Amino acid sequence: MITIASLVILLPFLAAATGLLGSRFPRRLHGVTPPKTGDGAPLQADAPKAGAFRAGALKADAPTTGALKADISDTSNTDVSKIDVSKVKADTAAGRRAAWIAVVPTAISAALAIWLAYATWAATGGGGVEPSAPAGPGGQGAIDGVTATFTVIETGSVPISVGLLVDGLAASIAVLVVVVALAVQIYSVGYMRGDRRYPSYSSFISLFTSAMLLVVYAADLLVLYVGWEIMGLCSYLLVGHWWEDRANSRAAIKAFLVTRIGDVGFLFGIFVLGTAAGSFRIADVIAGVPEMSSGTLIAATMLLLAGVAGKSAQVPLHVWLPDAMAGPTPISALIHAATMVAAGIFVVARLYPVFLGARPTLDVLAVLAAIGMLGAALAALAQDDLKRVLAYSTISQLAYMAGALAAGSRSAAVFHLITHGAFKALLFLCAGAVIHAVGSNLMSTMGGLRKELPVTFAAMTIGFAALMGLPPASGFFSKDEVLVAIEHSLSSGPLTGASALLLYGCALATVAVTGAYATRAWLRTFFGQRAPQPQFEPQPQSEPEPQSLPGPHSQPASGASHAVRTAHTTHTAVHEAPATMRWPILVLAVPALLLGFARVGDVHWDAALLSLAVALLGAGAVYAAWRSDPLADPARLLGPFRGPCERAFHVDSVYTGLFVRPVLLIARIVVRADGRVVDGAVRGSGRATLGLAGLLRLVQNGNAQLYVTGLLAGVLLIAAGAVIFR
Repeated sequence: MITIASLVILLPFLAAATGLLGSRFPRRLHGVTPPKTGDGAPLQADAPKAGAFRAGALKADAPTTGALKADISDTSNTDVSKIDVSKVKADTAAGRRAAWIAVVPTAISAALAIWLAYATWAATGGGGVEPSAPAGPGGQGAIDGVTATFTVIETGSVPISVGLLVDGLAASIAVLVVVVALAVQIYSVGYMRGDRRYPSYSSFISLFTSAMLLVVYAADLLVLYVGWEIMGLCSYLLVGHWWEDRANSRAAIKAFLVTRIGDVGFLFGIFVLGTAAGSFRIADVIAGVPEMSSGTLIAATMLLLAGVAGKSAQVPLHVWLPDAMAGPTPISALIHAATMVAAGIFVVARLYPVFLGARPTLDVLAVLAAIGMLGAALAALAQDDLKRVLAYSTISQLAYMAGALAAGSRSAAVFHLITHGAFKALLFLCAGAVIHAVGSNLMSTMGGLRKELPVTFAAMTIGFAALMGLPPASGFFSKDEVLVAIEHSLSSGPLTGASALLLYGCALATVAVTGAYATRAWLRTFFGQRAPQPQFEPQPQSEPEPQSLPGPHSQPASGASHAVRTAHTTHTAVHEAPATMRWPILVLAVPALLLGFARVGDVHWDAALLSLAVALLGAGAVYAAWRSDPLADPARLLGPFRGPCERAFHVDSVYTGLFVRPVLLIARIVVRADGRVVDGAVRGSGRATLGLAGLLRLVQNGNAQLYVTGLLAGVLLIAAGAVIFR
């Protein structure tokens, strides 16, 4: 099993390395040779900025796309169109190789992970993700699997064991990771067609996948931390894939910095646990929980919770996730469904006995989950950007999982994590197909798409049903277990009465709001009438027009000094996405719809019916508002709270005032002090030295007459002194 787990991790990693180093080698493949200038040297042109699709507004990417900035004044024999075609051929060949390099190893890794999960399930008697033997406080979270240590790194204090652990929890989450990663890789072949940086993009996805798998299979906390940090790097690189747009670059930096803040606490939490247990091995840490003091457990779990809040975008470190929608939509699917945000919930589940031994930490987790699930759901209800609706939805659903963990049920949290991964990946990929067709993220530009996009409509309906918790979709079964666990915490469990009551009340309210925002997004995207879009045309010319250079940013041909543009409103052609985008959507629709039947025998029908009624209540309110005026936004139901909800309760503004501006002010003061005091002292000493040297240079200038004059003056002074003072 350990060998198979190693291959599952290594295959995406090797794909990443091969894609980065080998996708553009050899460069002269298929007869593509760089064009020559008049003197025989290769003609240099700026690389086109890649990407056909961009978050925010679907338009051709870089301002420099297709621009030839080389001076071609001496290239009279050069065919410029041949230059462009040759570059396109080279990029196409590199993209084709990169696609194979990314997809094939990920597919093999997925097959191995599925086999490993089946073998683990069979070995434990079909026990699922829960251990067969209790261990630690509360009897949950025992390590009941196969562990292997490859080597031990001596540090002089607590050793680091480099090894892997395969149990039901790891095997189940690994299947989720590789299946979603494979779907994203295949989907990206169509979505990122024409993107010159696709080879690096697909390689970073493979590295992202490998890092998450390392977190899942790690048997040592520091090995887990390595994968944890690599994921942070990959998210930065992928969210900022279209870095030429400064907004995208800022979103990537924001995600990186906010998660790094949490990771500082996470690392110190690992140090506290490792020092207390005398080992960083997860099995040893869990086994040592009964001997640890309550203060140690509380300190360690609070520090770990900081990292979990950062990675899983929970209050108060949730602000990076909505802005991360600036990245390509497939990356959003990967981050929200199978990596990054799932890692935080997984770590709490992996170290669950440690958290059960720190009851105050669970109370804090419950309060943060209650605030996060309801606040994010309300924010989703007011967004116009379809991807941001799904982003706030992810924060809310992850808070459900955190609430289940706080309430004492690891199995409910992990089950919802798996079903959420299926239907959230489906929703994001469907959103990408809609954006691909419409050309915008904004729901105000959508509407009436169910006939033009029947496959996407059917699949996204399944995804929204699962999100709302409607039967028979998978979310109905997993959300039922979460709500039952939270309800049981009112009478028994690790939480105090106040935190349990707050968590349960917010959970029920969130069910209603989830039904409302999911219905709103569904109606505004696929029903009603699509808003007409302004289109501009050049005024017809009566004589032939010169051809412009080929490229996405070529201007309409015109014989005049400027084109006279006539505006009119029309609907752009809408069509289904290509097959490479449709097939992953169809495949993910199956688990999103049917995965919940794996636990159909565990349904608590009284709680399930209550949840269903509350969800339908929220959906019905939105439908009634939409039905009364299909052109108006049902978010008007929020009344005066719509503005704060749309701006996510101004948390970003508060953070800007409390942290960003003071830090920038201190930075400016430091820069000014460094420039005027530190550098001023250095420059002042240099100027003083130069001044003294100038004085000495006056008497050492090589002028013999000056030397003789000085000598005579000195003799006269000596003689005068001798006469006067004799």
